[in-house]
Amino acid sequence: MADTMKSHTEQISNPADLVRDSVSDSLDDSLSNSVSESLNGVSDTLDDSVVTESVVMDSVLEFLVTELGGDLKAVQKAGHLLERLKEENSELQEQVVSVSSSTPPKVSEALDAAEHAQCALQDLLQRERCISNTLHQHLQGAQSWMDNLSQTLNQVDTIERHLKYLRVLQHVEELSAAVQQCLMTSSVWEAIRAVDSMAALDAGLSESGCTHLRDFVRETLLFWHKIIKDRLSSDFEKVLTQLHWPIISPPTQSLTPTANGQEIHSQLELLVTQLLALQTSDDLISQRVAASSLLSPPPGSSATPHSQAPPLCLPIQIMLLPLSRRFRYHFYGNRQTNSLSKPEWYLTQALMWMGHSSTFMEEKIQPILDRAGASISARVELCRGLLSLVQDKVAIDASRLLYDDALFCHLVEEVLQFEKELRSNLSYPTVLPGLLHLLLDDAILQKWLTLEKKMAVEKMDAMLSSDVAWSSQYKDISDLDELKAPDCAETFMTLLQVITERYRPLPSPSAQLKFLELQRELVDDFRIRLTQVMKEESRSPLGARYCAILNAVNYIHTILGDWGDNVFFLQLQQAAVSLGEDTVLGGLGVMELGRLASLEGSLFEGLLSLLDRLKADMMGRLLEWTMREITEKSKPYCSDRWLSLPSQQDLSTMSLSSSACPMMLCVRDRLLHLHQVLSLSLFQLAWQGLAERLDNFLYQEVILENHFSDGGAAQLHFDMSRNLFPLFGHYCKKPENFFKHVKEACIILCLSIGSAILLKNLLKESSEDNSTGDPSPESALNELGVFCLAPCDILILLNLRASLPGQ
Repeated sequence: MADTMKSHTEQISNPADLVRDSVSDSLDDSLSNSVSESLNGVSDTLDDSVVTESVVMDSVLEFLVTELGGDLKAVQKAGHLLERLKEENSELQEQVVSVSSSTPPKVSEALDAAEHAQCALQDLLQRERCISNTLHQHLQGAQSWMDNLSQTLNQVDTIERHLKYLRVLQHVEELSAAVQQCLMTSSVWEAIRAVDSMAALDAGLSESGCTHLRDFVRETLLFWHKIIKDRLSSDFEKVLTQLHWPIISPPTQSLTPTANGQEIHSQLELLVTQLLALQTSDDLISQRVAASSLLSPPPGSSATPHSQAPPLCLPIQIMLLPLSRRFRYHFYGNRQTNSLSKPEWYLTQALMWMGHSSTFMEEKIQPILDRAGASISARVELCRGLLSLVQDKVAIDASRLLYDDALFCHLVEEVLQFEKELRSNLSYPTVLPGLLHLLLDDAILQKWLTLEKKMAVEKMDAMLSSDVAWSSQYKDISDLDELKAPDCAETFMTLLQVITERYRPLPSPSAQLKFLELQRELVDDFRIRLTQVMKEESRSPLGARYCAILNAVNYIHTILGDWGDNVFFLQLQQAAVSLGEDTVLGGLGVMELGRLASLEGSLFEGLLSLLDRLKADMMGRLLEWTMREITEKSKPYCSDRWLSLPSQQDLSTMSLSSSACPMMLCVRDRLLHLHQVLSLSLFQLAWQGLAERLDNFLYQEVILENHFSDGGAAQLHFDMSRNLFPLFGHYCKKPENFFKHVKEACIILCLSIGSAILLKNLLKESSEDNSTGDPSPESALNELGVFCLAPCDILILLNLRASLPGQ
């Protein structure tokens, strides 16, 4: 038995050798990978391409350990394991043999298919070469035929184009003959329709490369168009003459209908309708010969928006001819009426013609236009025609007056007045341009801005040097003198308002913003001038001029604040934000721009801030000077014998302290003076600021610096409540509310002894233990009417009472 175990032990002493021998006996080298894959532990560690022997041996050893374990009794399983491995080896060999025997037939089939495909490809290539050679030979043979055919087609195309060319010429000749025949037979409507057809043909040839044909058709069209128009214009002018046109003077009752009025009216309607029909051909041709010959600007005139507006209808053009001749006769050339210094002559003349002719246009022409289906206003069309004459004239004169300040200013004033009357009196539509767009030319606008600034600065110099610069125009009328604005400030703001009225109707927000920036510069300049004068007068803040300067600052601040809420300036504000005008918005951050866009701020905020600062500085100087004088007068009162004054039970017998009289008189006089020289809003600030300063002064210098007997406390209370407070009672209902420190100090000083002792003990206890007992110090003080002073201040005041025990 031992020998058997020993043999078995020796047999498995090297299990790797045993497995290697077993596997090598039955597997060849080509199937080693398959065997290794059948071993679960080995398959995870072997590489498919190259596996070293040591790695294989380690894997096999690991497999044996896993299968057999460390138990010697498990060695008996080695035989079974060997048998199982042999069976698997046999199965793998059979699979290899079957795969090796089945693969070659498939590969051979694939190779055969590839050979057949290659042969077919060669056949196709050979056929392609044959067909290509045949085709090339065929094309070479057919090239001569193709050349002959192409030449023939070109000849046919040329003949066809020539034929079309001749057809167009023939059609034009036919239309020309038709127009001529219609004119000979007075068939105007047929002639107009023929001209319309010719205009349609001209429009169809607009993209053609036949320049000579296009020019011939256009010249023919213009030729017949002019003939028809001249014929209709002649007849129309005759009818207008019978109707007493043009109306160059106010219409009178003598212009009554004549005996043949019905016939004239019929002729008028026929001619106007025919001219409107002829207008259709004008809309189709590219050159507006009639409009340009009638209203062509004289040499040197600048282009204006009216040249881009729709052309005037032909009847109105013809009606404008006599007025245009009169206008050019009087206001061009060497006539005395053509004066650069008198632009009001031709501007007024144009307005008069518009006004005198409005009735005729509305009663005679407008009904015909309505029946003809023309959606135009006869009166507005006539105004457009006359306005075009004025526009050309103003453009010429403005360019010649750029170096003459006085005449340029006069021209601008007259143009603004003309625009105002045109829009208001004649109801000229706002959508149509007037004359203001002429002032938006860069050179003219810059000249206007320069002159506005120059004139404004000159007027500022004059108004500040005037003898009445610092006196109010309404000083004798109290109802109109609430702001007490000096003459210079009121004149300055009137100047700014006039500038606003001048640039308000401009059609360009960008131009309006330039004037607004000019106004802001002028306000800042005037503020600096006021500051300079104020510094000269600061030695006497109570003087009339100093107070007038303060009123001026407040007046300008009030007006600018109102402007910030004005619709016009709000619209300019929105325009400035949308256009991003750097001159107006320069230096503003994102937050400021957002506030302007939401209309929370205004374009005058910077100026208002500077004016506020100046006003606060001036008010501070004034109150400081006033308090200095009151302080000087109050010295006897501060050092009065408050501790030795006897007690007086009857208040009716009390009188004002003699030492307080100078102080009270000074306060009264200064309040009356400030009320007379300051505006209402400024005086409100002044007396309230004075009350606040006086309250602090009396509390600090009189009350806290002295000790009081019961009589002294009663006297102080009497002086304050019966004398000082009533001085301010003329300006408010409860003046004591502006003297909180003094009023509450008097309450504490005048408490009865018992109440004072209880209050003092309560305050001390609360300060020592910080307890929240009931009542609290604050509630106790509030019951006494003390709300401003703190408990610590109350203790100080109680210690100033001489009547309390321990004092």
